[in-house]
Amino acid sequence: MIEEAIKALRQGKPVLIYDFDTREGETDLVYPAKHVTSKSVLKMRKDAGGLICVSIHPVAAKKLGLPFMTEIFDELSTKIPAFKKLVMSKPKYDVKTSFSLWVNHKGTYTGVTDKDRALTIRKIGEIVEKALNGGSVNFFEEFMSPGHVPILRAADNLLAERVGHTELSIALAEMAGITPAMALCEMLDGETGEALSKNDAKSYGKENGIPFIKGVDIIKAYRKYLKYKIKNKKL
Repeated sequence: MIEEAIKALRQGKPVLIYDFDTREGETDLVYPAKHVTSKSVLKMRKDAGGLICVSIHPVAAKKLGLPFMTEIFDELSTKIPAFKKLVMSKPKYDVKTSFSLWVNHKGTYTGVTDKDRALTIRKIGEIVEKALNGGSVNFFEEFMSPGHVPILRAADNLLAERVGHTELSIALAEMAGITPAMALCEMLDGETGEALSKNDAKSYGKENGIPFIKGVDIIKAYRKYLKYKIKNKKL
C-alpha cells in the first residue's frame, strides 16, 4: 500500500493516513499542497470535515522563520500573563502540539472560501519548495496572519521524535520525492460525533479509489528509506 500511496502523491492525488489505535485513532485526508485546488478543499471539508491544515518540513519551517504557536504564547506571557494559561504544553494524545501560524496568502480576499484557501495552501507549498531549494524567500511579505489556514511545523527529527499526522505526511512526502508540504484534514463521523472509524475510513478509500495507509507502515517504510539513503551516501 505504501507504493500505491507514493504513486498517488506523485500524481497530485490524495491519500488517507491513519495514525494509531493508541494515539488519536484518526484518519486524515491528505493532498500534496502544491496540487490543491478549490475542489480539493471542497472534498476535505465535505468528505472529511475536520480542520484543514498544511504540514511542512522542519527545515523549511526554520528557513522561513516559522515558530511553534506555543513559543509565541510563551513570549507573550511575559507581557500578558493570561497567555501562560492558554499554552497547551502537552496535549492528552501526544508530547506536544505542532501548530505554527495561521495564515492567508495576500492574494486572497476573505481567505476562507474554497478558492482562497486553495490559493493559500498552494502558495505555502511553493514557498516551501523554494526555501528547500535554496531560493530567496520572504514568508512575511507573501502571507498575513491571522488567517484561515493553520500551518503545522513537523518535529525536527520527524518520526524519531513525534508520530503525528504532521510527521507521517512529511515522511511520506520525502519518500515520494515531492515537496514536503501537505494539506491534511481529519475525517469525522457526522452520526457519532467522533472521528471516523478506521474501518469506515478504509471503506471510503475503496469507494473513492484513495489509498489507505497506516502510521505503522509509514514508519517501517521510512526506516528502510533512511537506511537506503545512508548506504548510498557511503558508496
